[in-house]
Amino acid sequence: MPKSYHLFEVYGIELEYMLVSKTDLKVQPIVDQLLSLKNGELTAELENGSVAWSNELVAHVVEIKTNGPTADLKNLAKAFHKNIVEINALLAPLDAKLLPTAAHPFMDPLTETRLWKHSYSEIYALYNRIFNCKGHGWSNVQSTHINLPFYDDAEFEKLHAAIRLVLPLIPSLCASSPILDGKLTGFKDTRLEYYKTNQQEIPEMTGLVIPEAVFNKKEYSERIFEPIKNAIRPRDTENILDHHFLNSRGAIARFDRNAIEIRLVDIQECPKADVAICSLIIATLQALVNGDFCDLETQKAWHEKDLYEILELGIKHGENANITNMDFLALFGISEAMTANRLWDHIFAYVAHYMDNSFLSTIIQILEHGTLASRIEKALAQDASEAKIALVYEQLATCLHENKLYLP
Repeated sequence: MPKSYHLFEVYGIELEYMLVSKTDLKVQPIVDQLLSLKNGELTAELENGSVAWSNELVAHVVEIKTNGPTADLKNLAKAFHKNIVEINALLAPLDAKLLPTAAHPFMDPLTETRLWKHSYSEIYALYNRIFNCKGHGWSNVQSTHINLPFYDDAEFEKLHAAIRLVLPLIPSLCASSPILDGKLTGFKDTRLEYYKTNQQEIPEMTGLVIPEAVFNKKEYSERIFEPIKNAIRPRDTENILDHHFLNSRGAIARFDRNAIEIRLVDIQECPKADVAICSLIIATLQALVNGDFCDLETQKAWHEKDLYEILELGIKHGENANITNMDFLALFGISEAMTANRLWDHIFAYVAHYMDNSFLSTIIQILEHGTLASRIEKALAQDASEAKIALVYEQLATCLHENKLYLP
């Protein structure tokens, strides 16, 4: 059984990247070749020091992640970047490279999707039969996952209460998917716009994205896991789908390893930005758990419907979302309506002392220049032609390789 850790003792960070052609940015479903080149033979997962690599649902997305729980966030961006450089070197002879952001700007998922055909392929095939995974919400999505431990029900209660309040604000900090099918979508976080409904055939799996107000293992099982199991049973005739795997809320409880996994973070242009954003989210959660803003009972009282309304604003408008729910703002000691960006400025000022100093300048730049989605839109200016979009995403690929922020 995995070791149990206490709150904020260790972290697990996962980053997803797409493999694309170096010449025209078309997706390249060759993750199996990449892993074979590194390992000497095909494997679904490999260890590379402090970082591990693995496949995902589709054959053009690779995941790099902390190799087990780590207490060292400070050096994580450098470790991820080192692996990105190595992956790009392995891909170069195949005329391929890694591309960041949460969605490919041109991919046609109906014709270009290739599911992973190797280990766990029977699970992916079943998912495809149920949900038809050839769609933007399935095969054209890349995200950052944050895994946070809890030791027992008492710690789960505090962590889950805090996470539920922070989830609605995440898109306004890190939206990076403003383009699909070669066009601006009108959403800063188009990945999450699809995320809301891509499993609508079985609504029990995603719920309202914001998890229900449940604060112990027994209640979580009764209100979330059991409805999922009951809903999937007629379709999972071979009984191969795990309820932990099926739970698709924006944060999911993993009682098999005593952790909560946050899934609403759009991946950024480089690990420097990703890990800094993770650090700010974690620091905000620490402040909430410690009662810096409001007490536990106040946090627990929120219904997912009210939080979902704020989330939708962030998905659409990113940092420009105008938050007018005064009860929500009061949680953070604010008494006037304001944009999500101003709210994050306020939160950052209060929680920066929980963060390593190395992250502060990156967060300051992100809050000053806006979400990556807004920076992509700014770079396009009045020219959202395919050629200009391709140029911007080539620049983003360079930012990934060089681990630098995109500041057009």
